[in-house]
Amino acid sequence: MIVQACLNGARPAGYHPRLPLTIEAMARDGLACIGAGAAELHVHPRGPDGRESLAAVDALMIAVRRICPGTLVGVSTGAWIEADETLTRERISGWRVLPDYASVNLSEPDAPAVMSLLQAMGVGVEAGLATVGDARRFVALPDCHRVFRVLIEIEEQNLDEADRVTEDMARVLQEARVACPVLLHGLDATVWHFVEQARRRCWSARVGLEDGCRRADGAVAGSNAELVADAARIFRRNASA
Repeated sequence: MIVQACLNGARPAGYHPRLPLTIEAMARDGLACIGAGAAELHVHPRGPDGRESLAAVDALMIAVRRICPGTLVGVSTGAWIEADETLTRERISGWRVLPDYASVNLSEPDAPAVMSLLQAMGVGVEAGLATVGDARRFVALPDCHRVFRVLIEIEEQNLDEADRVTEDMARVLQEARVACPVLLHGLDATVWHFVEQARRRCWSARVGLEDGCRRADGAVAGSNAELVADAARIFRRNASA
């Protein structure tokens, strides 16, 4: 069980005044999150223009490795970033300073090819599952047992429905005997509900401005580090129970 900090995601610049959008800001923010209790970082690299870019991964990794040595770092490979399957694979193939793992959304048509490319490069795959259909597609892949981790990412905002989907996805993984580590996270209204659910299930969780800007008490967070500190306290409560 770990807390992962998701620093920025696809959020626009106006979402929060402390949203890290430059390479330097991401590295500094990552260090603050590690200090607050995060074990890992999940980052959406941005180019000089502030837009998401898979071409910015090398610069990101150099900066983060310098300021956060030894920290596991993952990046997104979302299809919307380059909006072209061929270009997405070309950008990934061009990485020279590799992240520890990369998230791949099973809802995207090219996901199996991207997963195979990453594994051939020695980059771990965090398999992102947003629906039961994604889970079924994932377990049908021949290499489903080789992934670094399964990421159950629920966008449904109704808590009861979100719990039902999570349970159905967990059942698909169990029936396929996929024993990989699981990280569960919500979005906006479900963020803290799923931190608690992850604690109960002994899964990992993530928090950060990618997923929401409100703290566990409902107040707007001043930074990613404040969100991480709240999640870390919840997880420590499990350890001392």
